[in-house]
Amino acid sequence: MNKNEANNTSVALEIIRASEITPKEVQWLWYPYIPYGKITLLQGDPGDGKSKFMLALSALLSNGSALPFADDEEQNEPMTVIYQTTEDDADDTVVPRFISACGDCNKLIFIKENLKNLSFGDERIKSAIEKYGAKLLILDPMSSYIGENCSMNNANETRAEFNHLIAVAKETGCAIVIIAHMNKAKDTSPLYRTNGSIDIAGAARSILAVTRTPNKGNPAERYLVQVKSNLAPTGNAIVFDVSENGVIFKDEIELTAEDAFSSLAPRMGRPNERIEAAISFLKELLSDGNKHSAVDCEAKLEAAGFKKSTAKKAKRKAGIVSHKEGFMWYWSLPAVVKPNDERQEVIDDDDLPF
Repeated sequence: MNKNEANNTSVALEIIRASEITPKEVQWLWYPYIPYGKITLLQGDPGDGKSKFMLALSALLSNGSALPFADDEEQNEPMTVIYQTTEDDADDTVVPRFISACGDCNKLIFIKENLKNLSFGDERIKSAIEKYGAKLLILDPMSSYIGENCSMNNANETRAEFNHLIAVAKETGCAIVIIAHMNKAKDTSPLYRTNGSIDIAGAARSILAVTRTPNKGNPAERYLVQVKSNLAPTGNAIVFDVSENGVIFKDEIELTAEDAFSSLAPRMGRPNERIEAAISFLKELLSDGNKHSAVDCEAKLEAAGFKKSTAKKAKRKAGIVSHKEGFMWYWSLPAVVKPNDERQEVIDDDDLPF
């Protein structure tokens, strides 16, 4: 049966009512940047550190460490990552970089491609994810894995190839990150700098991009920005340095993708009045000497007009302590913490992203 015959085959009508569907929340590998069970695209110009960035994240995940500026106060369990790349060799580049980032090499695996190259529709991808319980799959670069017979400028062909990966992500719950180079249309929005058909950007639920900062005093400095976010509010920019030894995560700032890619991007070190205002708000909120529910504090910060990223940074700078009683998290000023309370689990803020 050819494609046209398959499309004309008569199929009995079936429906499903919304009342028969059980709603569920989107789960996140790294909120709001990388969702589980979905496709994320990470793009940037050659040499800007995309691969090193993903290896640094993979190293943290392999150890169960918290990801940079993550929202969750609980740390993750160590997880297995599948890393496929045609641009760097595993023995002299990928694994040494992973080791430099203190990753657990038993948690980083590669699907052998010596007999057959992988593509989006290869059944080995799903088999490897399920067999080894992988939580993250990285394909680097997109052009090597989309399929040798697929024209990246053909919307129908690219969507068909992406549908294979979309199905695997949904069925396994694995987060899939595809690394891609950007086109040369630097005068357009970052959303339209994805190589190939616009359907590629349409297939991804989250699009991230790496670009150099305007800090001429530090040519190794980069922004990670979120270009597209279908499942959550757009995340803030992450500032990091990239070097031969890996990646150093430095800061989280309020900066859009458009500004990061334009000449209007602010220089680092500019005073942030919103953060100072949030610090004052938090200190006033907790000045009564009592512990306050973290949920209530976050709600009051939001009601006062502070973005979540601003509130996180203000909390760290104000020295607010997070501590747990039972299943509830509380915030308090340092002097309020009671280490002799057996029900209370006190966590040093240096170990918490928020």
